[in-house]
Amino acid sequence: MILEVAVLNIKKGLSEDFEKNFHEAQKIISSMKGYISHELKKSIEQQDKYLLLVNWETIEDHEEGFRKSEAYQDWKKLLHHFYEPFPTVEHYK
Repeated sequence: MILEVAVLNIKKGLSEDFEKNFHEAQKIISSMKGYISHELKKSIEQQDKYLLLVNWETIEDHEEGFRKSEAYQDWKKLLHHFYEPFPTVEHYK
């Protein structure tokens, strides 16, 4: 199992809209091959900061299967305009 970790810094004042869009976007990621589970955690100290944790069967399921899929384009449309700066994603085993 691989854990994808992304620190999401949301543009100031857009957290509520981000959360609404994430509610839709999570349906996309959870339907992907190799997806196991995910959690979105909101920072206590920083109002517009989140931690996204996604468990995948393999790193390829995330990097190849999800990121190169048509569904990822929908994910991007829903979420990517909220990030500032764009998040760095790391994988852990």
